Amino acid sequence: MASRSAFGILIVFIFLWTAADASAFLPPKIFNVLNYGARADGNTDNSQAFLRAWIDACRWKGRSRVLIPGGIYLLHSVTFLGPCLGEMTFMIRGTLRAPNNPALFFTDTWIGFRYVDNLSVKGGGYLDGQGASAWPYNDCFKNSQCLSLPISLRFDFIRNSKIQYIRSINSKKAHINLFACDNINISYVRLTAPENAPNTDGIHIGASTNIKISRVNIGTGDDCISMVSGSQNIDISEVNCGPGHGISIGSLGRGFENEYVMGISVRNATFSNTQNGVRIKTWSPSLSSLAANISFHNIIMQNVNNPVIIDQKYCPSCPPSGDESVSKVQIRDVKFSNIWGTSSSQVALSLQCSKLVPCQDVKLVDIDLAYRGQGGPAIASCSNVIGTSYGRQVPRGCL
Repeated sequence: MASRSAFGILIVFIFLWTAADASAFLPPKIFNVLNYGARADGNTDNSQAFLRAWIDACRWKGRSRVLIPGGIYLLHSVTFLGPCLGEMTFMIRGTLRAPNNPALFFTDTWIGFRYVDNLSVKGGGYLDGQGASAWPYNDCFKNSQCLSLPISLRFDFIRNSKIQYIRSINSKKAHINLFACDNINISYVRLTAPENAPNTDGIHIGASTNIKISRVNIGTGDDCISMVSGSQNIDISEVNCGPGHGISIGSLGRGFENEYVMGISVRNATFSNTQNGVRIKTWSPSLSSLAANISFHNIIMQNVNNPVIIDQKYCPSCPPSGDESVSKVQIRDVKFSNIWGTSSSQVALSLQCSKLVPCQDVKLVDIDLAYRGQGGPAIASCSNVIGTSYGRQVPRGCL
């Protein structure tokens, strides 16, 4: 009798387990925005139709897909909220177009996702930010009448999710922004804006962990990828960057005491005609902070103005003074390895660290950067750096 009872319990357990997991093998339920009143005419505001489709999909107890078919959909500012009852896919087949007039935005987000787990945003479609009318108001260092402009695609408090096969053009501000996210995979995206479009970062990361970025193409008017306070365990590979300001850590030290960025790996990347290549920048003056455990490996530079740079005197609005840096950000355990190509400026490698907290444990391994302009070969410039160099060193004489 005991064995029969145990067998019965096992059968019930298997039945319950199979029923609970059956949804994983079923096709997702489709929530087509056209069935909620959306119109792909490029003129109708589809914000409410998209929200209605999202709400129904979010309530579905299983896999669901919000489908945006081919066509052009005008979309005002909208944020899609979770938590949801099952896995969510936001499938963009068509083109989402932002309003041309930046004054129509009363928030810093065009399309936002918040508090969602197991989200996929993909589909091969376009996000058209129509940023040209906004860019004159985007540079607050040069324009006292700058506006608070929207980020094209914003993710707040998102976990275990993917962003794939998305193309964003002419964003009014940053293309993709991650805040307080964990375990996000970004791949096969293309982000473009003119090189004179200010503050149009490709991917901006803050207060987020376990982010993987791979096989992306970014050409824009600011950093291709930027990582600020709280960025931890970020893996970046196979990135084509240009035009733009390169891949940057920072700027750090301006917001709060004890900010940090740790565990950053950038590898197998190509920079073409960018202002910077790989860069760490901190405000001066600044609060205490930390940037540590950072690796830049296997990088190609093609006509890059500042291929390798640490700048602890960053302050765009400050008058030049020539004083020593007063940054309190500690930079340590940084490795630049197997970096080669051409510099468009004679100073191909510049490590300008803080006099108060010099950079610690910086390694230069197999650097080969050529400069063929006036003034002679490429040179290196370093200050307040404690570290070592190995292998080929062109330019020489830094560490």
